[in-house]
Amino acid sequence: METEKVKCLIIGSGPAGYTAAIYAGRANLAPVLYEGLQPGGQLTQTTDVENFPGYPAGVQGPQLMEDLKAQAQRFGADMRFGVATAADLSEAPYRVTIDGEKTLEAETLIIATGATAKYLGLEDEKKYAGMGVSACATCDGFFYRKKVVAVVGGGDTACEEAIYLAGLASKVYLIVRKPYLRASRIMQERVLKHERIEVLFEHNAVGLYGDNGVEGVHLVRRMGEADEQRYDRAIDGFFLAIGHKPNSDIFKPWVKTDEVGYIMTEGDSPRTGIPGVFAAGDVADPHYRQAITAAASGCKAAIEAERYLSERGMV
Repeated sequence: METEKVKCLIIGSGPAGYTAAIYAGRANLAPVLYEGLQPGGQLTQTTDVENFPGYPAGVQGPQLMEDLKAQAQRFGADMRFGVATAADLSEAPYRVTIDGEKTLEAETLIIATGATAKYLGLEDEKKYAGMGVSACATCDGFFYRKKVVAVVGGGDTACEEAIYLAGLASKVYLIVRKPYLRASRIMQERVLKHERIEVLFEHNAVGLYGDNGVEGVHLVRRMGEADEQRYDRAIDGFFLAIGHKPNSDIFKPWVKTDEVGYIMTEGDSPRTGIPGVFAAGDVADPHYRQAITAAASGCKAAIEAERYLSERGMV
């Protein structure tokens, strides 16, 4: 198998990966970045981004990612297509296999593989992606001011997103599969008492409809029971809040993760506990999951990588 030695290897190409590449490139670390299955990350599936600093009129998600990528390339970052399929972080230099065909030996490694939002698996979720379907209320809620939206989920995240959206939308339906909420008691109380939130217990969303975007949701109450009821409810936006899966599987034997799979870092730093290995972006962030926080963590990771290499006389 072909082997290549690099100073700084970045796995992942969202805001965290590209920002890490900008900083590593400016520090003359000759970073090599592999873009993964989805070059540009989750934002390439988003239309308008209005909350990223520097774009007063907003920017399309794919354009934002292209801008970050071009900025990194300006400073010499080597952008490559390919997916990390295996890793050995037992000792430095750290070994990462790409597409099962090539191995890179890296003095420093920045893991920026992101997290994938969980969906219900409906064909309509793909059909209306960016046209009323979202997995991030904080990102997209602004577009639904004084409109009607639905949130799917019954845990703390779903309740938090429903409350957030209720501050913008005229009405929020919380679609809950079970006859109860799994959220903490205080979150349950806030949701159940909110005048603009209606909880639809024992409901399943089985489809969406609309001509030029989401106009409504197909619902089933008490699915499979004798009193099953099917009906449609008009909505303007459909938000998934059933969790995210961090893309950390190949690194789990080496780095600490929480029960979901998010990489655990040391304090407010991107350090993983393995010298020279850092985690940035959504793969290490179960709380915020924003482009700007991911970019900031990518900055931190690159600075830490430069310091690590400098202390060892490798720069």
